[in-house]
Amino acid sequence: MNVLLCRPRGFCAGVERAIETVERALAKFGRPVYVRHEIVHNQVVVQDLVAKGAVFVDDLAEVPAGSHVIFSAHGVAPDVFGQAARYRLHSIDATCPLVTKVHVEARRFAARGCTILLIGHADHVEVEGVVGEAPERTLVVASPEEAERVQVPDPERIAVLTQTTLSVDEAQRVMDVLRRRFPRLQTPRKEDICYATTNRQMAVKNLRGRVDLWLVIGDRMSSNSNRLREIGAESGVPAHLLLGADDLQPQWFDGVRCVGITSGASTPESSVRAVVARLRELGATSVEEVAGIPETIEFMLPHEVR
Repeated sequence: MNVLLCRPRGFCAGVERAIETVERALAKFGRPVYVRHEIVHNQVVVQDLVAKGAVFVDDLAEVPAGSHVIFSAHGVAPDVFGQAARYRLHSIDATCPLVTKVHVEARRFAARGCTILLIGHADHVEVEGVVGEAPERTLVVASPEEAERVQVPDPERIAVLTQTTLSVDEAQRVMDVLRRRFPRLQTPRKEDICYATTNRQMAVKNLRGRVDLWLVIGDRMSSNSNRLREIGAESGVPAHLLLGADDLQPQWFDGVRCVGITSGASTPESSVRAVVARLRELGATSVEEVAGIPETIEFMLPHEVR
């Protein structure tokens, strides 16, 4: 059995920035540092930060006054900053700059009086944050079917935004419907789906026909990891999403000659290495890195922790 490792895979620049923000805050301000919501969607990362002194909360009311609280890479609605101020908390914003870009676009379109159609999943924390920029003007559209049904007050004043972690193909299908229905649809100056999401999806597509089974290493809460599994499955082979080596099932590999591996943008490389080690125990004879699009982007840390 051969193993093909996709590149790029794992941490993107936004995830690296968010994790380093928590680590630097702990070093600068001491334990504990509070984090609203999971800093990124990966339990391995979260538990590592908990061990270092981070405390994760869903409600800012749980954070003692005067404490430092970090907002996750997924972004938050403006009223969350106001809530933190009322509770006398010191806020540190670890939102990925590419998500911040979508927030800026939402404010810009809302100021023009546009209805905003946000392509994405309504229950995802990133989408909740963007909707919070203009809740009275934003409608979430998750599928081509919803795009066919959505109604807007004024088809002449309408704009579209996209969740950053969607499948490129999935988003395009929705966009095609919206463009057909609303010829005056305004779009962002630059694509919303992030470079890392696009690059990882392309790496999986490029291995179609070469692998008999896909392993996508990532958390079940991770949108981009779920999209990678779906893209792997679209090639007609089994595709499994797993957090780490303990989730591997030996029966998956019966008759399998080549396994493709990728990992979501919030998955640490240590999880990948552990899966590869377990596959060697199960009979993998070769492991090959498959070159993809190089990634050199880095984001500046929040000023509070520089």
